[in-house]
Amino acid sequence: MLWPATVLGAVAGLALASIPGALLGGLLGQVLDRRLRLQSWAALRERLGGRAALRDEWLLFLLLGRLAKSGGRVLPAHIKQARAEMQRLGLDAEGQRHAVAAFARGKTARDSLRAPLLRQREKSETLLRACWRMAWVDGRVDQAEHELIMLWGKWLQVTPTVQAQLRDAYAPQPKASVASTGGAYQQALSLLNVTAEAEPAQIKQAYRRLLSRHHPDKLAGSGASPEVVRQGTERTRELHQAYDLIRQRHGFR
Repeated sequence: MLWPATVLGAVAGLALASIPGALLGGLLGQVLDRRLRLQSWAALRERLGGRAALRDEWLLFLLLGRLAKSGGRVLPAHIKQARAEMQRLGLDAEGQRHAVAAFARGKTARDSLRAPLLRQREKSETLLRACWRMAWVDGRVDQAEHELIMLWGKWLQVTPTVQAQLRDAYAPQPKASVASTGGAYQQALSLLNVTAEAEPAQIKQAYRRLLSRHHPDKLAGSGASPEVVRQGTERTRELHQAYDLIRQRHGFR
């Protein structure tokens, strides 16, 4: 005897309704594993939605991918800078895999970033510093990069003044001329606390030690005030200029 489809559907519905919730969940879980080859409900949502939900912990690399592609072409320098950010964060192999995926996803420019950025306001300076580092990687910040970072800063509730400080902190510094006056050279030696007879290794060590002490990233990470970070930014510039002048005068790289 053949049963009408409506009757069969009703019977199936009653059968499912009589199954306890935990057992029903277990049965559906087996379907996920065996039929759809999915490991979780999140994976099912991803399959149905067509793309994964944006994870806040990988937002930084999504931003960097968006910036790198904003000029139309991702340069090797962009890839190198993204890798540098992974090293800066101390990501393990699994973390790097997620970061690479977020960077690639950022290049598509399909995600709305306002809500994720609003959730990350406490990390605003860390995010924006990394963005400015990426923007300056080719020696200049083009209009598209500038507009993106300023918009993100607005969503992160960062003032234009702070944005300007962060932008300038990573701008390339002009090379000191070999023909600089003796007074500037002596000031550079004094700033690094080395003598004209110092070996290149000693000069490099002094430079790195002072740079570590005054670098704005380190100061910001330690909870320093904006004024202290600004002072650190200025001192870092002076150290860069002094080191370049001494390096050129002594003829080492």
